[in-house]
Amino acid sequence: MSSPRYKLIFFTPPPNLETIKTAIFATGAGRYPGKGDYSEVCFTTAGASQFRPGHSSNPTIGQPGRLEEVAEVRCEILCCGEQVVRDAVEALKLTHPYETVAYDVVKLEPF
Repeated sequence: MSSPRYKLIFFTPPPNLETIKTAIFATGAGRYPGKGDYSEVCFTTAGASQFRPGHSSNPTIGQPGRLEEVAEVRCEILCCGEQVVRDAVEALKLTHPYETVAYDVVKLEPF
C-alpha cells in the first residue's frame, strides 16, 4: 500500500520562494512516486495578496492598520506520507518571512 499523499500550498513574496522551496524539498517533499524518480516537483502561480495588519502586529511588509496589496507567489508541492508533510510545514514555518504563514494542507484521494 502506498503512502497517503498531500498537497502543501503556500504563499510567499517572490524573493523568498527559492529559499523556502529548498528547505521544503530537503524534507523529502516534492518527490513524485513512480517511474522516472522525479524530485523537486512543484507548481507556482504569480498573484497578489491583500491584508490589513492588526494594531498589535509586527508585519514584515506594511504598517499596522494600513491596507496592503503585495505581489506573491502561490506554490503547490506534493508530499507523500504524513511525516513528510509535517516536516515540510515545519520547514516552511522556519524559512518564511511572514509573522503568520498562509498555507493549506490538502489530503489527496487515490481515485
